This record gives sequence, C-alpha cells and structure tokens, in this order.
Amino acid sequence: MRLRWWPMCLLAVVGVATAAAPADNAIDAHGPADGQAPAWRISSTAPTSWTRDCCTYASAIGVNYVLYQGEWTGKPDRVMVLNVWPSKLPSLEAELQDDRKHYLQVDPAGKAGDFPVSNPRMPCKGVMYTGSDHVDDVVVFCDPGQDAGIRYSWSMTVGQGDPQAKAALDAFRQVVEHAAYAKYAAPAAANAKAH
Repeated sequence: MRLRWWPMCLLAVVGVATAAAPADNAIDAHGPADGQAPAWRISSTAPTSWTRDCCTYASAIGVNYVLYQGEWTGKPDRVMVLNVWPSKLPSLEAELQDDRKHYLQVDPAGKAGDFPVSNPRMPCKGVMYTGSDHVDDVVVFCDPGQDAGIRYSWSMTVGQGDPQAKAALDAFRQVVEHAAYAKYAAPAAANAKAH
C-alpha cells in the first residue's frame, strides 16, 4: 500500500510540490507539469484545528500535502496524506486493485473493505484496510479526468480501538468529498521572477 512506506522517508527531504499559503482552512496544494500531465492544483477544506503542511513535513516524507492535529510526531497515526502522480494505469479501478493487491501481499492476514465516499466533482473510490498489525489504513483514489493526466489519493492510518478514530475518519471523509482539481497556473508575479 502506498501509505506504509512513508515513515521510512522521514529523513529524506524531497521537494515534490508547493502550495500557496492558505487562508482560513483552505487546502491549496499544487505541483508542476510532469510529462503529458499539466501543472495541477488540488484544493479542499481542512477540518477545524487540523494543521496544513505542504513544504516542511510533507516534503520530508516525500508526499504532496499532509494534515495533522496537535504537534507533528513523525508517526502516521491520524495524519491525512495527499499523493499525486501521473496517470499510468488504465482506470481508477485499476489503481485501487493494484493498491489492494500490494497491501494483501504485504499483510496476507489483512482485510480490505469498501470505504464509501461521494465527491460530486470527480469519481473517487475508497478502501479500508484492516491490518493484522492492529492498524487500519484508509485510502481514497480520485481521478480528475483524462485531460488532467494525474490521479491522486488521500490516505490516513488509525489504530484499531483508537477512541478518536471515528472523528478522524469523519474529518478525512470531509476533506476527500470537498476536494477539487484544477490546472495550475503560477501567479503573474511568480512568472515574472522566472524570466
């Protein structure tokens, strides 16, 4: 599963994306063009009291964006993670099946079940992995369309029996269901500096 490897990347600082300084609780992540995929922007609404980060901890673990509560601990518990990549597999279902296959290879005793979401702007499919390690991982894959040239996922880990799990999963669902895609155009001031 895509989420399992990120704690190992804490020491590697990888600049994958930048985000504008969001106002209020706006999530505004964007990244550069990559091959046939144009520059992209993923926006959503952060739940109250969640910290948004594109450029410090997200970069350090090699992802595009993270949301977390309280102080950053470096542990994946209740951290929402945004990953964006150029589309390579033929469909959203293929992305989900590839992820499911990988997860169950790593944890053959694990279980995979549906995690229903409804994003009115694009198709999204979610899966809840129940691990034999007593940790649950939720991953939602979204496809903003062929012209976007990308797919993305939101993911989060919660401990089984965590009393805050339901609230965290409700907040996660809110972020996923409010997410929107747009092609990204750098502000005019940024373009002028580049020349």
